[in-house]
Amino acid sequence: MEQLVVRLGSDQHDPIYWAVWSPQSQDVIASGELTGAAQLSDLTERTSLRNAIVLVPGADVRLCQVTLPGKANRKLLSAIPFMLEDELAQDISELFFAMGPKQGNEQSVAIVSHSQMAQWLAWLTDAGFSAEALLPDTLALPDNTDSDWVALAIGEQLIVRQGLWQGMQGEQQYLTSLLAFQAKQQPEVVSLTALTEIDLHAVPNIEQRNDIAELPPMGVLAKHADKASFSLLQGQYKTKREHNAVWQVWRTPAILLAVVLVISVADRALQLVQLQQQNARLSEQIDAIVAQGFPDIGTYRNVRIKIEQEMQRLEQNGAGSSMLVMLSQLGPAFANSQVTPQTLRFDTNNTEIRIQAQGKDFNALDTFKRGAEAAGFEVQQGAINNRDDKVIGTLAIRGAR
Repeated sequence: MEQLVVRLGSDQHDPIYWAVWSPQSQDVIASGELTGAAQLSDLTERTSLRNAIVLVPGADVRLCQVTLPGKANRKLLSAIPFMLEDELAQDISELFFAMGPKQGNEQSVAIVSHSQMAQWLAWLTDAGFSAEALLPDTLALPDNTDSDWVALAIGEQLIVRQGLWQGMQGEQQYLTSLLAFQAKQQPEVVSLTALTEIDLHAVPNIEQRNDIAELPPMGVLAKHADKASFSLLQGQYKTKREHNAVWQVWRTPAILLAVVLVISVADRALQLVQLQQQNARLSEQIDAIVAQGFPDIGTYRNVRIKIEQEMQRLEQNGAGSSMLVMLSQLGPAFANSQVTPQTLRFDTNNTEIRIQAQGKDFNALDTFKRGAEAAGFEVQQGAINNRDDKVIGTLAIRGAR
């Protein structure tokens, strides 16, 4: 399948090079040069291809490697921007960090500004193209194991790859001086393979050999870009796959049909079963709570009516007090002692509450007894037992005098 490869510039007025590459014949079918980003839409008249491998100037993308401590995980990778913060001129919030290949503890990282990424993608969108991959042009040169560096000239620009994850790009005159400076720093003579007509023979400490390709410069870049596994389109810039034309036409009706079938039938049936299960569990919980609060309530059909009857019975007093009034008066004694009642029984005739109470220790029960007596009640204390680091005792409390 034919592949469109486009090399953008840093600025909208920089020339743009493009080529249609055939992986089958390993040849360029068509190629050309545009005067700037505004002319990208002209490509729609030249080719029907709308997805492109996009090359961007290596000068705009910093390639570096970070040594990671131990086994890398997602948290450690997210900390890489902070590990590099002191080496960067821009604030890390303005930069995008794309992860490249990892060898051992060495993690490759490509750094580019968010503003530059947004500009490149905006040019493509305005022209009606989308990027399958976004690659620094330095990584679209072959990683030649027979020489230290590989160089290619395109227009007035020179692109140099200096290793698996290292390279530079810029105007030939400027870059030649920079190459000379870097070559002087090397302990041995640098072997450089030129893929296009370049004259670096006069540069000290560089030994140039020519391997001029039969392909034009964009053909060389397209050939190796098509094999590259790295792309800047990661994270927030990851490309969303487009569906084919048939699916685009039938997508809405298919979704509507699925909604009708699934929501109207399956979901409603599932909700009904879930509601029935919830109702059964709630009924069991209500019965358990009622049995705990009213152990002598007996059988009933309507729990609400039965509870109202029990409450009315409890409010009927004997000797001038009701159970609810007595419990209200005992509130401070419960609060001060942190004693909690486990069961309650009320004797209307004797105006007496029998409580099985739980406290953290014997002193808690004694504190409750004294508090109840201070409130005017008569308290008779029954058996006291230890259970699970708690103390449980039986108390008979008679109405206030």
